[in-house]
Amino acid sequence: MGFFSKIFTWWDGATIGTSLWSAMNGEQVGTDLAGNRYFRAKKRVKAGQPFAGSERRWVIYAGSNDASNVPPEWHGWLHGSLDGVPESRLPPARIWEADYIPNATGTAAAHRPQGALERGGRRAAATGDYEAWSPDA
Repeated sequence: MGFFSKIFTWWDGATIGTSLWSAMNGEQVGTDLAGNRYFRAKKRVKAGQPFAGSERRWVIYAGSNDASNVPPEWHGWLHGSLDGVPESRLPPARIWEADYIPNATGTAAAHRPQGALERGGRRAAATGDYEAWSPDA
C-alpha cells in the first residue's frame, strides 16, 4: 500500500493517524491468525462518560476493514465477554474443526446460485408443484 493511500483511505487497513493514535493511547494485547492486531486503552473510561469504568478495546485489521474478519474468540474479547486475552484461554484445536473463513459476500468467492445474474440469469423451469394465483379464479 502506498504512502498516500495510507494517509487518505480507511477501508483497506488503518490510516497513519489511526496507527499513531493506537501506538500512543493503547497497548497491543494480541494478534490472530489472519494478522489482525488487538488493542486495549492504557486508561479506563473516566467517570461521567458513557461506559464509565470500562475498558476500550479495538482491532486494526490486517487487510480490508470487514468485521467478519474477526474470529469468534476475539469478537468475544472485543465486546467484553472475556476478560483475558483469548490466546491464553483457547482449548487445543480439534481435528474436525475447520479453519476460520471470513464472510465472502460481495467478493468473487461469494456463492452464486443457479439463475444468478453472474451465472447468466437463467433459472431452471418451474416444475409441476407450483400453481400461479389468478384473481379471476
